[in-house]
Amino acid sequence: MIRVSIMGAAGYLGGELLRLLLGHPGTSIAQAVSTRFPGRRVDSVHPNLRGQTDLVFTAPDDLERCDVLLTATPHRATMKLLPEVRDRAETVIDLSGDFRSPDPEVYERYYGVPHAAPELLGEFVPGIPELFRAELAGAGLISVPGCAATAAILALRPLSGLIGPDVQIDARTGSSGAGARAGDTNLHAERSGAMRVFAPVRHRHEAEVARLTGLNARMTATGVEAVRGVQVVCHATGTSDERTLRRAYRDHYGTEPFVRIVAHRTGAHRLPDPKLLSGSNYCDVGFAVDGDRITAIAALDNLVKGGAGAAVQCLNIRAGEPETLGLGFPGLHPV
Repeated sequence: MIRVSIMGAAGYLGGELLRLLLGHPGTSIAQAVSTRFPGRRVDSVHPNLRGQTDLVFTAPDDLERCDVLLTATPHRATMKLLPEVRDRAETVIDLSGDFRSPDPEVYERYYGVPHAAPELLGEFVPGIPELFRAELAGAGLISVPGCAATAAILALRPLSGLIGPDVQIDARTGSSGAGARAGDTNLHAERSGAMRVFAPVRHRHEAEVARLTGLNARMTATGVEAVRGVQVVCHATGTSDERTLRRAYRDHYGTEPFVRIVAHRTGAHRLPDPKLLSGSNYCDVGFAVDGDRITAIAALDNLVKGGAGAAVQCLNIRAGEPETLGLGFPGLHPV
């Protein structure tokens, strides 16, 4: 049994990690760490876990050694925290943005502050099993990419060599992406009914997309009327036809357990829609082509395949367990 501890366990990602790992037959949760709620029951913060656990939150200073440490702590804070806790586990899987780029200058450009632990940046394996499965099997440090980055990378990777280098990515995301301690802009009165472009240029995930696809990626991001879910629509140019594109996606994802090709000509659900994926670890990818215009589309649950589910998938690979263990929930319809 793999002993897992979660830092940042009171946030939305922490709650999803708890939900998935409580139902995981190969893991036991050693500690759920929170700076805000030490001593309180976990299900007082995550009410969906009532009857599932008697865990109480642990203070950070009381973190003990475990097999795998999952850090779902905030950006800019994790880079200061991680060097202090690195020796508490054989494997650390980080869900923050602090270790996604090996370049400290790129980090500072997108996050606005110098990196506090640049010596660790090159040691992390990106937590995308579809691209780095072999490397994850022996990794001691894993960094799960951002939710919109994961969607865009999985949408674009099969198109390598089929499209030009310039790609414009339009990302739409639900309110849970802002975290459990969002500010005034995410009050219900401000967010409800809004379609707010919160990152018109230089969204921080575009650096991850550029690095892992080799494309000149530019991303905008809009908050939409949803709690969960990310959808990316990627605009590129190329000369391929529909048959060639479909073959490229099948070659890449035909045997992948959590990537489905959704590119039909008719029907209400003919292209990827995050609503159908809530709670699941699937990423649906699709495409459309018109002359030299190629549009790649992907959707996922930002808290699962875009975060906690990807972390558990990486944990399974690292532990030598079946990759799908604990991740079988298919989503709901209708919802």
